[in-house]
Amino acid sequence: MTFIPSIIDESNKILLKKYGPPSPELLITDQKSIVIAFVDTETTGIDRTNDHIIEIAIKLVKFEAISGKILNIKGSYESFNDPKEDISKDITLLTGINNNMVDGEYIDWVQVHDLLEDADLIVAHNAGFDRAFLDRFSNISKKKIWACSVFDIDWLNRGFSSSKQELLCYWHGFYFDAHRAMNDVDALIHLLTYDLKNFDRALLELIENSKKSEYVIFADNFKFDPVKKDIVKGNKYRWDSNSKVWYKRVKVDELAKEKDWLTAAIYDQTFEGRAEKIEPIDKYKL
Repeated sequence: MTFIPSIIDESNKILLKKYGPPSPELLITDQKSIVIAFVDTETTGIDRTNDHIIEIAIKLVKFEAISGKILNIKGSYESFNDPKEDISKDITLLTGINNNMVDGEYIDWVQVHDLLEDADLIVAHNAGFDRAFLDRFSNISKKKIWACSVFDIDWLNRGFSSSKQELLCYWHGFYFDAHRAMNDVDALIHLLTYDLKNFDRALLELIENSKKSEYVIFADNFKFDPVKKDIVKGNKYRWDSNSKVWYKRVKVDELAKEKDWLTAAIYDQTFEGRAEKIEPIDKYKL
């Protein structure tokens, strides 16, 4: 993927800008609206069952549903959280968050619940990660539909070879101080509301896909083979370290084709995996 043409000047230099927090684009509309809670967490590690939140950020935004334009910012909340254990050097290097910054801090879950309660949809970049941490503490989170800006947007179709948030932001012409919760939230809002030539806003695609069921295919009974492992990984299967299985999310109309592919790739003529239908309310749950 190259940078979008509008950020390349006449001398072929790339122009990157540091953006500010999102702001309203419309003062009033007679169209339907949708309220979305954008969420990001920074944590002590990637174990969604045992690691702890060290920072959380939520921004509640009201959009015109037909255009994806921002009507207003309804509220926000951010907080450090003391994990009651030392933050590793690697996490501090990644996030800039150290033990002194979180000492004695805690999340006000009442404020979190109030924001999530008002949301029609909760959005995160890699929602399966953030949802797992919020669902541990919030019954409101468990009852809401979540959408993922990694999986619910076809970035490749839009011309981007990676769904990594930092890269997508660079390719769209802006940068931010990554891996701090509210910075990540604001950057995601900016990314999803960016007006890209020949495409609707990515936010609209995400909203539409959030309404759809999907299937998760699990490559059960996969006898380890380093070559086949690379083939499976190359077809966008992910490794679930808890269940020790490769899996992939697919759309309903992609299921039969994907089962045929997996059968040919790793099984001997007969599909030995498993496919589970996931309703919208259950997407991205642990």
